[in-house]
Amino acid sequence: MTDRYNDILDTAMRAAREAGKILLHHLGDLREIEVKNNQPFNLVTEADKNSERCIVERILADFPDHAILGEESGAHAGEAPYRWIIDPLDGTTNFTHAFPIFSISIAVTHESQLIVGVIYDPVRDEMFHASRGGGAFLNGAPIRVSEASSIEKAMLVTGFPYNIRENPNYCYERFIAFLKEAQAIRRLGSAALDCAYVAAGRLDGFWEVSLQPWDKAAGELLIEEAGGRVSGFQGQKHDMYELPFLASNGRIHDEMLRVLEEAKSVTITVTGAPGAASRD
Repeated sequence: MTDRYNDILDTAMRAAREAGKILLHHLGDLREIEVKNNQPFNLVTEADKNSERCIVERILADFPDHAILGEESGAHAGEAPYRWIIDPLDGTTNFTHAFPIFSISIAVTHESQLIVGVIYDPVRDEMFHASRGGGAFLNGAPIRVSEASSIEKAMLVTGFPYNIRENPNYCYERFIAFLKEAQAIRRLGSAALDCAYVAAGRLDGFWEVSLQPWDKAAGELLIEEAGGRVSGFQGQKHDMYELPFLASNGRIHDEMLRVLEEAKSVTITVTGAPGAASRD
């Protein structure tokens, strides 16, 4: 890893810590909660906005020629070889309920290749970071994916899209299929932490049908650098700008691909208001 990448990683970690202080300041004391895109369960708060503003200011102070893609404010500084992809508060619904599972996610690409990933949990003061070819770490200590060798020994995690009641991409069928085969399934409400926990070996696999780049970019690099595997739902090389995402310790990846595929042939009956959104 070059000194340039070290500088980028340092800025990402400092920005995450500074934003984490902002989130903790707002936790349990929110005054503004809005909905995005007319989706009643897709929330944004002043904490999201203030956190992103802090991160963007730190990035541009250190790297004014870099491009930025933020979840809340969109693109900054146009196109550039280096691009920062940030989620200032991953787990907003949890946050609005003062439910202490949320995180900050910051990734950096160079010429479209992920080179740095940082996920910070300010409640537990856990800083996950990775750099291309440099390994994955939690608070400075190396981390590795789990040794689970089969789904029946695995604890998996997933999340649901805002339009889950429309059952996009076989959401219900796939969830039920994994319920029948996995040791356990969890649903935390922060995709970035889902990824970080797979990288750290706390969870064995993660799938979700609809994730944006800022939800998973940092986590993707963490998992790969920790020895895991990421892909699309057909096992293809993952494109962070495509929605479906599968990640695992590598040992159970093919089994998870099988379940994802076989679940499409399952028929279930779902009732509910069409067009409603999930609480992610």
